Amino acid sequence: MKAMILAAGRGERLRPLTDSIPKPLVAVGGKPLLQWHIEKLKKCGIDDIVINSAYLSEKIVDFIGDGSRFKVKVTHSVEGKSGLETAGGIIKALPFFEGDNFLVINGDTFIDADYTQFLTPLENGALARLHLVENPKHNLKGDFSLDDDGRCRIGSDYTFSGAAMYSSLAFTGLQVTKMPLLPLFKKWSEEGRMRGELLRGNWFDVGSLERLAAVNSYLQNNEI
Repeated sequence: MKAMILAAGRGERLRPLTDSIPKPLVAVGGKPLLQWHIEKLKKCGIDDIVINSAYLSEKIVDFIGDGSRFKVKVTHSVEGKSGLETAGGIIKALPFFEGDNFLVINGDTFIDADYTQFLTPLENGALARLHLVENPKHNLKGDFSLDDDGRCRIGSDYTFSGAAMYSSLAFTGLQVTKMPLLPLFKKWSEEGRMRGELLRGNWFDVGSLERLAAVNSYLQNNEI
């Protein structure tokens, strides 16, 4: 299986750190977020990864290179300064997956968990499986709800972690353009083709200086 790390974010709320580096290269526990994800993907058996980038993309390309120093193979999907948003970035990288199902991870998160939980095959007919977390303080309104049978719907019970398994069929035929994922989530939900499950582990959205401090405190307290 192949994976994609979304790394095109600007990170306005992490300024001044992100004035000189892209958000996914911000360090937690002395290590860039991107490196944490690559190492965890490698540990669960994924060693073929595509990383998209936009803002200060050259710094991501320079730091990661071809991935060999992390013992993985990395392909870079550079989008230009304005970026393509989440769905647009995935569509641009779609040929990389050669029609197979694939895992996507948000590069601006920190996940203290076993990534093998993300690799369960999609059920027949499903286009996506989203991994959800309890609503954090910065997103109390939530994003999704889960039916008893595991169907995922737009709702308020849980927050999307950014980790998801997708079918290539979900994006086939869509044009490469600036596009968020939410309209596709709504469509798949209405069709009953989006699944969901709760993430097992601790998840952090490193989207502000306050949240960055919280992750570093967690790592220090747990000697990670």
